[in-house]
Amino acid sequence: MGNAREVMDQFTEALTGTGDSKARTIAECFASDALAVTPDQGEIRGRENIVEYLLELVEAVPDATFESEYKHEAGNTAIDEGFLSGTNTGPVVLPSGETLPATGKEVRLRGCDTATVEDGQIVSYRLYFDQMDFLGQLGLLPDLPS
Repeated sequence: MGNAREVMDQFTEALTGTGDSKARTIAECFASDALAVTPDQGEIRGRENIVEYLLELVEAVPDATFESEYKHEAGNTAIDEGFLSGTNTGPVVLPSGETLPATGKEVRLRGCDTATVEDGQIVSYRLYFDQMDFLGQLGLLPDLPS
């Protein structure tokens, strides 16, 4: 197992773990000038902004667990594909900055993330998940005419 895999596993454990040090542990995984690309917020630059985004996700589904389907490592990049599951008991932050109240509904989302690591920290992070699937599982999409 290489350094990229170790950092990715540490990051995933921090993101889905509990405890008061979650924000600090997540932040330690990222370089100060890291870049993240997400399906809902686009490009996010800088450790502080990335951590803020990730903590909003965690707050929306605080009991989240990650079930890995595939783990890969190639050079300085680690890739995870799997399912994030949990209950929406916190507010959902929309790209506009608006928040929606918790629905109390359970979600199970397939996603994939990649982390490129240099000097023991993530410098580039990419997260992929289906936003429509997420909103649909929360019951937040309008009913479509049949």
